[in-house]
Parts: sequence; C-alpha cells; structure tokens
Amino acid sequence: MSDSVKAKKGIDERHHSMLTALDAAVESIGGSAREGQRNMALAIADAIESEDHLLVQAGTGTGKSLAYLIPALASGKRALVATATLALQRQLIERDLPRIKSAVEKSLGREISFAIYKGVGNYLCKQKLFGGSDADSELLIEVSTLEEQAKRLKDWSKIVGISGDRDDAPEVDRRVWAASSVSGRECVGADDCAYGSSCFAVLAKAKAQNADIVVTNHTLLAIEVVDSHPILPDRDVVILDEAHEFSDRTTQAVTEELTAQRVLRAATMYRKFSGERGAGPAQDLTFAAEEFEEAIAQYRDDFLSGGDRSSEERRLEELPIALLDPIRSIKEATEAISQRLSADDEIFEGDVLAERARVKGAINEIKTVTQKMMRAQEGSVLWFEPTYSTLYLAPLSVSEVLAENLFSSSPVIATSATMTVSRSFEPVKRNLGIADIEGLTTLDVGTPFDFEKQGMLYLASHLPEPTREGPTREALDELAELIEAADGRTLALFSSWRAVEAADAHLRKVLFDLEIPIITARRGDPVGSLVERFSKEERSVLIGTISLWQGVDVPGSSCILVAIDRIPFPRPDDPVMAARSRQADSEGGSGFMQVSLPRAALLLAQGSGRLIRSHEDRGVVAILDSRITKKRYGEILINSMPPLWRTEDPEVVRDSLRRLRDSL
Repeated sequence: MSDSVKAKKGIDERHHSMLTALDAAVESIGGSAREGQRNMALAIADAIESEDHLLVQAGTGTGKSLAYLIPALASGKRALVATATLALQRQLIERDLPRIKSAVEKSLGREISFAIYKGVGNYLCKQKLFGGSDADSELLIEVSTLEEQAKRLKDWSKIVGISGDRDDAPEVDRRVWAASSVSGRECVGADDCAYGSSCFAVLAKAKAQNADIVVTNHTLLAIEVVDSHPILPDRDVVILDEAHEFSDRTTQAVTEELTAQRVLRAATMYRKFSGERGAGPAQDLTFAAEEFEEAIAQYRDDFLSGGDRSSEERRLEELPIALLDPIRSIKEATEAISQRLSADDEIFEGDVLAERARVKGAINEIKTVTQKMMRAQEGSVLWFEPTYSTLYLAPLSVSEVLAENLFSSSPVIATSATMTVSRSFEPVKRNLGIADIEGLTTLDVGTPFDFEKQGMLYLASHLPEPTREGPTREALDELAELIEAADGRTLALFSSWRAVEAADAHLRKVLFDLEIPIITARRGDPVGSLVERFSKEERSVLIGTISLWQGVDVPGSSCILVAIDRIPFPRPDDPVMAARSRQADSEGGSGFMQVSLPRAALLLAQGSGRLIRSHEDRGVVAILDSRITKKRYGEILINSMPPLWRTEDPEVVRDSLRRLRDSL
C-alpha cells in the first residue's frame, strides 16, 4: 500500500463519523456525493481539530454549506457561522439545518441545536411598545398613515410564541419599526428592564448561547472584533461564509456618520426626558445642532458650486473651518448631558430607567462620533457626502485589527465561491490581515460543473470603451440584440444607477414590440421580490446594480444570459477605496493592482457566477467592456472567472442563444 493511500485511509478513519454524517445529510436532501464537498469537509475537520485557520474556495455547486456545517457539528464544538447576506442566513436556519437535523442526529447519535443571532435592533422592544411613549412613538401619532401599521405590529407582538424578529414581523414602514425597537446602545439591559424576562432579543440570545451552530451576520461579528467587546455567544470556531466580503463589511460596520437630524433627535429626546424648559444642556445641544445644520447646508452649496467633485475632493484631511465650531459645540453639549445622565442614579421605575438608557445611547452616539471626527488621524478617512449633507469617518484599513482580534482568538474557516484573483489567495489574505500568519492553509476544491461545456464567455472586443457617463449607445444596442436572441431570460448587471436608468429607457424602447417583461431594480427595492418575479416570468429581463451581482440564485430557463456592462472597478468617487489606493501608491506599490483590480476581479467572478447554478444550466456570460481584451490586466480578470468557453464573435453568441432558447 503506497504512502498516499495509507495517508488517505488514515484521514478517512479519523473522520469516519463526520463523513458518515455528511453522507446522511446529503442523502436526506436528495443530493449525491461530491468530491469537492468531501475534500472541503475533511480539510475543515482537520483545521478544527488542529485549531488552525483555513481559506477555502468552493465553486458554485460544491455544496459548501453542508461541507462546513457537518464537520462543525461532528466535532462537538460550538461554531459561529457569519454570513454577508440575509438570504444565506435564512437558507441556513430555515432550510439547510432543519432538513438535515434528523439524519445528522441519527448518524452522530446525539441531538444537535442551532440558532440565529442578530443585533438588538432586529427585535421588537416590549418596553418601547408598552412602557410609555417617546419621541419616535409620538412621531407615528402625528403621521396618521402609520398608525394602523403601528397597531398591527403591536398586536403581533402579543401573540404567544412569536420571535419578535423583524424578518418574521408584518411588513411596516421603517419609521414604525424604528419607533418599536432600540439599538444596542439604547437598550437598558435585561436586568434593569421590566420586560427583561420576556424580551425577544434576550430570548433569542439565550437560545443561541448553548447552540451547536449559531448563525449571525458579518456586521455583528465585525463590530465585536473592532470594538474588542463581546456581543456574540462564546464559540470554539468561527466560520466566515462569503468571506471575500468581510473586510468591506467590517469597514461599513464601523463607519461613523454625523447629520444635523441625528443631533436634533438626540436633543429632543433629552429635553423630553429631563423636562428641561428654557436654558440648559438640551437648549445648548439644540442650538449647536441648528448651527451645524445651517453651516453644513452652506458648505454643501459652496461645495456643489464647484461642479462635479471627485472622491479626492470629497475627502477631507481635517474638518472644514466652517464646520469645526458647530461640531465642537455639539461635542461639548453632549459631554455635559452625558455627565448629567451618568451622575443621576436616583432612577426608581423600570420605564424611566429604560427611557434614560435610550436617551443616553442616542447622546453617547453623537458624543463618540464628534470626538472621533475632532481627532481624525492618518489612519482614518473623513469625507463629505453632499447628497445627504452628511460627514463620514471610516478606518483606512481594517486588516490589522482583524488579524489581532479575530484570527488570534479561535480558528477561523473562511470560505466563498470566489476567494482567488487569477488563482491566487494573496489579495484576500491581505484584506483579512493574514498574509503572513502562521497556521494558515488554503484550498481550492473546484466545482462539479463543467463550465466549458455548459457556458460561453462572450468578450465584446469590438465595442468602444465605456465612459464615465455610462454605457455607450453601441453597448446598449449590443445588449438589446443579445436579449432578443435569448428571448428575454437575461440578468443584466450594471455598475451604477445611472447605467441602470439608461439601460431601462433604451431597452423598453427597442424591445417594445417583443413584449419582453423588463424588471428594473430601483434604489431601496428589496432584492428578494425582484428575483422571485424574474424566476417566475421566464421571458423577463432583470436589470440592476450591485445588490444583484451576488447571492442571486436562479437556476433553469429563466436565466440563460448574464450581461455585464463594464468591469466593476471601484467607483472613482468612493473615498475609502481611493484613499487605500493612494496609500498603496505612496508605499511604493500599486493602488490599481493591489486595491482596484482584486476588488473588480472578485466582483466580476461573483457576477458571472449567476449563470451556471446547476448541472442542467446552459447559457452565456457577456462582458460588454472591451478593455477586458485590450488591456494587460484583462487576463487577470478572465482567469478569476469561471472557465467558460470563450469567443469574441457576436454572431456565434447570438446563434447559440437562439438555439438554446428554442430548446427550452
């Protein structure tokens, strides 16, 4: 017996119970054994056992959810699974885990448990609903159209056994939900709340404390990691799904923002709570907020008078002089109020205590952000967004804090369908801060799909390069011809809202006679309902921007063409990405190669991955950006995508789409 065979036999024997449980789980959902899934599960079992870190690229069709759930359950250790999207969280909790539970329990010979854990703001607050009104609740009374929704939500909260989770609740306006929930900073805590024993968030947390698998989101984990403050249940291993997004999600989670409206709301809350009339801290904060509102409105007008501004012009090295004094006044007023609230210990009723906690949370949020903005340093990015008259502050990099606070505490299994750029894990490793970390293994388990036979990659090299104004007329005409050949059945992905609007107007005009339904995503639209409609209406076209590039799973005849308008480089007006690129350049590297290109490659791989979702799927990915064939970096992008059969001949593509649509 050769050494390699002996080694494989040893691995199989050591993880026999895990592999048996995996087979049972796969069989319970009507699946079949997959080599990539098995290899991934074995690698994860080894990493958990040795307490090492592991990066796994698991292509579409691998079945990566079961490949990490089963080793985690078989190990007997507690695992925290963090995902980027709500869709995957719900898939794990509502579909995958319930379907395999019985089979896995029988195979392992013990019960298994799982729970979902979300932030406090995702649950109804009973104290806020039944313990008296506050500024948010009074707002709803003033807006009569929301009263009925508020009553419906309150009635729902009284039903025995409900979760109180926003995802399970009746659909209501965001203002109604805001008036019925609190943030983590505003929560008084279970011990001091009259409703603590029946609190929805507390009950959800209690269920998660001892569960074998706890499913949460990237944002909560990111906040815990950056703040070094425990939010989530204890765990023995962290599993990061959709891990290619975690660095960006962490940046978003800890980005601070300051608006006059937030300050005014905090001042109103404190005035109502304190009963202050006339001069005092509430009046000081109100005056400061009004001064800031006037100053930032003037700053916005002056800013926009200079025409279209780039990210470099929106980025601020320090607070503008015009905004400095109002922000300092806000900081001083919130500090004074915070001291008063902290010194006031003579709180007797639970309702009053809860109200104080909410006020204190709102005040401290304003205090914290003004303090940070006043001392913004080299390691941060400060910028102004004129559209919303808002100041933002974000960390320039999160890789160091991830390395120190996440990868130093427990083994991390990071996985995604897209983890490599031109077959290299290095860009993702850099983003996560683990380029030089010890005890790290990488693995690419491939995909069970035969991409070269199942799909075609069309590189439209004859088209003019895209411009900053959006898609060219030639690109939109090309898209229309491809859609006509496919008879609809198209997911069209664009890099900006301006491009979405241009495509919507053009396609509705030129495809009018074909009566192809066009579904266009608008800002703020829920993605789930759009995708569901696209899936059901087989001849439809779904047009959208970044929210549709990832997580859309529509196997079958509803999607035989995925069209991408341009290479998804970071927007030139993204201050954080621009600052990171500039830093790389200043350190002797290349911002384009180290920041912009890897990000575009991963997103392009995600977008093109929407096409082949099953062994039966066939179709075309069309890239309507000729730079991918003309620029030297094009090959890096192509090598990061699924290995589809390539062509630059538009007639070959249209003929293939016609034959495919006729066969459906």
